[in-house]
Amino acid sequence: MTNDLLGRHRAVLPDWLALYYEEPLEITHGEGRHVWDAQGNRYLDFFGGILTTMTAHALPEVTKAVSEQAGRIIHSSTLYLNRPMVELAERIAQLSGIPDARVFFTTSGTEANDTALLLATAYRRSNTILAMRNSYHGRSFSAVGITGNSGWSPTSLSPLQTLYVHGGVRTRGPFASLDDEAYIAACVEDLKDLLGHTRAPAALIAEPVQGVGGFTAPPDGLYAAFREVLHERGILWIADEVQTGWGRTGEHFWGWQAHGQSGPPDIMTFAKGIGNGMSIGGVVARSEIMNCLDSNSISTFGGTQITMAAGLANLTYLLEHDLQGNARRVGGLLIERLRAVAAQVPAVREVRGRGLMIGIEITKPGTDEADPLTAAAVQEAAREGGLLIGKGGGHNTSSLRVAPPLSLNVAEAEEGAAILENALRSIP
Repeated sequence: MTNDLLGRHRAVLPDWLALYYEEPLEITHGEGRHVWDAQGNRYLDFFGGILTTMTAHALPEVTKAVSEQAGRIIHSSTLYLNRPMVELAERIAQLSGIPDARVFFTTSGTEANDTALLLATAYRRSNTILAMRNSYHGRSFSAVGITGNSGWSPTSLSPLQTLYVHGGVRTRGPFASLDDEAYIAACVEDLKDLLGHTRAPAALIAEPVQGVGGFTAPPDGLYAAFREVLHERGILWIADEVQTGWGRTGEHFWGWQAHGQSGPPDIMTFAKGIGNGMSIGGVVARSEIMNCLDSNSISTFGGTQITMAAGLANLTYLLEHDLQGNARRVGGLLIERLRAVAAQVPAVREVRGRGLMIGIEITKPGTDEADPLTAAAVQEAAREGGLLIGKGGGHNTSSLRVAPPLSLNVAEAEEGAAILENALRSIP
């Protein structure tokens, strides 16, 4: 059955549509932190549909809200008043930390970042964007144009002029040997120098923790220091919270809060986890930025009633059950367990991350050279052991990505760590 489906997949879908595993699996259903494939195999899910199943698979509160809303009305577009959309926007505006915030809903993180770029360039009347090396912001034409990761940039054509800034990867690059304070200072000086050679950019867009890049991050406070430089010149700061938002990092509800000493971002994008699998993305911005467009617009599917009902139920569950605190506690245990294992595996260069957003970088032992074949082998071994994990990375895809639903319990964390230990120890 799986081979037949794989053949049909290849016959009608693009060659560049990536599939995990030498023998791709079909996931048929899930519950809690587990999923099952078409052969009935059960897996502990440590990737959550690319960080999207944020609370749990088949969470009763969300499925009930979706079912009840589907029985009333599924969709009407933004041309009509929409109570669930207003209610979710009110909650997100309040949680965002952005003053006088306005919220616009989209169907994905890509579309959210595309909208943020539209707002920033229109507001500033500039098509120059600052972005981070090793970054990823989506697959639309404009989002690809600012993505600083060659593995996810299929074209160099772009409607934007993009300039790339140092700082998103703490342990690589020309400043890696510096301590945190000196690292931030060097990155700030690099930013100032860059700004001296270009016309005034519209904005800097940055992921507080780079997702597709392998869960890399700068020292806390880097983007606060950048913001001081940007603010002096009127340049906006866009925080891409598509993967870091909603408490996943444990220490903060939003990733930008680790860099909040100079205030909140001007624009923030979100997606993935808020819908727990339903297609929700969005943009939060100060009113004068959000309202700067001088023509009408709509969103046919952004903010549709059924996705908003899911988002409201999911956000309520997240807050009432303190899943941010759970990510901090259980994630802290998991990362320390993995670091203890990694210390005995020469191919592991680094275990990094915070909360339930953990990266394991695989290199050729004794070097900094990426080893994507070994990383893929570890991912295969983890699957054989009953664990699903992701991959990512910068110059090459050799970082394993661990991002379970935020309701992960200690027993499940221990189980997943044990499977990962066996997979890592299987490296020749």
